[in-house]
Amino acid sequence: MQGPPLPPARTWRRLLELALDEDIGPGDLTTPAVIARNRRGDAVIEARAPLVACGIDVAAAVVHELDPAARFERHLAEGASAHPGDVLAQVSGRMHGLLIAERTALNFLQRLCGVATHTRRFVDTVAGTGARIVDTRKTLPGWRTLDKYATAVGGAVNHRMGLFDGILVKDNHVALVGGVAPAVKAALAAAPAGVRVQVEVESAEDAVAACDAGADFLLLDNCAADELREIVALVGSRATLEASGGITLENVRAVAETGVARISIGALTHSAPAADLSMEIRAGATGAAS
Repeated sequence: MQGPPLPPARTWRRLLELALDEDIGPGDLTTPAVIARNRRGDAVIEARAPLVACGIDVAAAVVHELDPAARFERHLAEGASAHPGDVLAQVSGRMHGLLIAERTALNFLQRLCGVATHTRRFVDTVAGTGARIVDTRKTLPGWRTLDKYATAVGGAVNHRMGLFDGILVKDNHVALVGGVAPAVKAALAAAPAGVRVQVEVESAEDAVAACDAGADFLLLDNCAADELREIVALVGSRATLEASGGITLENVRAVAETGVARISIGALTHSAPAADLSMEIRAGATGAAS
């Protein structure tokens, strides 16, 4: 099964440039002092712990920024599982470029593989229930497109990219207009064509009120499993139900088994541990640069 396409470079190129600028500054003091300028060689990027491969082309873009002529050979597809010692990619080129690019390339890979790996754990845990894991806007600032790409590589469903491409009526909206029903009616009246309205509710009573007002997509926030089952029984045939709030690897299966269609989890992006990877120089390649 083919995975999601990497977002266009224009959506993350500035992030790459900022990362290199903050690391290199006016210039690397170490590599030119130790390594001959014409030194060439090979390196491999390998996993040090189990992970889901993600972001290899972003790492390649970092390397090519420092050495446009470098050869970057992918060994694993995006979304493939890697074990300790597995090679994600092999790189050949100027040692100055590879060594200067190393940390930034690995930083991108550690983040993206980490999010994809964390997401895959949740997806695997609910397998067979019919529930889908969904991401949120709780992403690292500036990383929205890449973070959501990584959750998709891990098997999650992308929800809103931002405030501009979906309507989600939250508890604060409801409080400001005086209830679920008026909030739903106002949102449905103002929604652009093709934009679905989702409404956050916190009780069975509010779920019924939202559906009675015309909502067909509910976010069930911080509801216990018993409450989720009750809401599924009451309005599951009238609306798509998405559980959210307090979801962990330990309880996500129980939440999925209540019958909800979707489970949104901020921790996919705001709390994903970085993956453990390294770039190792292969000894022996010393030919002069052309």
